[in-house]
Amino acid sequence: MTGTECRRTVPQMKLPLWLQALGAAMLAQTISTFMGQSLPVLAPLLTASAGVAPERIGNLSSLSSFASIAYMAFGAPILARLGPVASLQLGTAIAVLGLAVAAIGTWPALLAGALLMGTGYGPTPPAGSRMLQATAPPAHRSLIFSIKQAGAPAGGALAGLIIAPIATLYGGVPALTVAIVAGLLCVLATNPLRRSLDADRDRTASVHPRVLFSRRNLATPFRALARSPALLPLTALAFSFAVLQGALFSFSVTFLTQRGLSLAAAGFAFACLQAAGTIARILLGWVADRTGHAAANLVVQAFLAAAAAAAYALMPSDAPLWWVATLAAIAGFFGASWNGIYLAEVARLAAPGGVADATAGSTMLCFMGYVIGPTLFAAAVPHWGWEIPFLACAAQLAVMGAVQGLLLRRSFAGM
Repeated sequence: MTGTECRRTVPQMKLPLWLQALGAAMLAQTISTFMGQSLPVLAPLLTASAGVAPERIGNLSSLSSFASIAYMAFGAPILARLGPVASLQLGTAIAVLGLAVAAIGTWPALLAGALLMGTGYGPTPPAGSRMLQATAPPAHRSLIFSIKQAGAPAGGALAGLIIAPIATLYGGVPALTVAIVAGLLCVLATNPLRRSLDADRDRTASVHPRVLFSRRNLATPFRALARSPALLPLTALAFSFAVLQGALFSFSVTFLTQRGLSLAAAGFAFACLQAAGTIARILLGWVADRTGHAAANLVVQAFLAAAAAAAYALMPSDAPLWWVATLAAIAGFFGASWNGIYLAEVARLAAPGGVADATAGSTMLCFMGYVIGPTLFAAAVPHWGWEIPFLACAAQLAVMGAVQGLLLRRSFAGM
């Protein structure tokens, strides 16, 4: 028997389509966040070299989130034309360019880099949701979406564990180079999946600027969002979660270095925060599938996240590293693990055929929390220090959780 005949007789192992989709979406999520979180991790070095106050890193985070919102507002035809995998590859390549620009080190270069990186992240939520909603088994959808979203804090944990030590030893540019290489490898790794996961792309969809920036295209995600009234309060709760998570992700390293920790020690605590969020996204997604009441689970989580963030902000200034890392992990466990459950609920509540558009519309409003939260936080620090802005972020989430709880109670009472 020849080698060719032997290969023909051996059955080819092929992963289920949903597992291919999960792999592509999670890899893109992880690497995109790894690249995006490299700026907050390097914040003490970047802001010092650019000659700006350390809390100005919040402006970069807000600008990046705004760029993501802009892409989601106008990028639906690109997703339709390219397909989800190619859209993720395009976004990763744009983020790589953003890192390269940010490596110049001046404040204008950091602003431009943040814009490009936010634009590159823009395809991630709608493209991932489109793949998973089309392929994931419904009984395990919250878990699968949460596993995909676990890539975000996993990428952040890697940034804390890899970027901070490299920057400490060799400087910021070598650290950013590592993130750039990771992005390029991600583009190459996902390329074989385009044939199976981009098969239903619409090659006739126009991506002309007249179409992309038309009023009709801008309105499409919001029309999809309005078709299900239950999506609006869910999105409001996600907005409040985003305010708190944006503060934790954007300012933790700078907050801890201002308290006297080294960049490497602060990076370790940041990695603990992110790693706990990774574990929690999977665990709490599984719990949401088991209880069947994902929205109610998010309400309970809102109160726990608010309490954990308050404890993190109020820890003693002389707390040892193990205590700082523990409180950071608890804050990350509850404050950075809501995303997958939220996106699975959006996909469940969306009208048939409108998952990508509803996800884009809801995520755009949710991401406003990442814009508004860090902006107000950065403005508050010079007047009230670091603790009060963290406490304010925690308080607004607790209030929104209470409002959402009342709405759910009325909904259950009317059934």
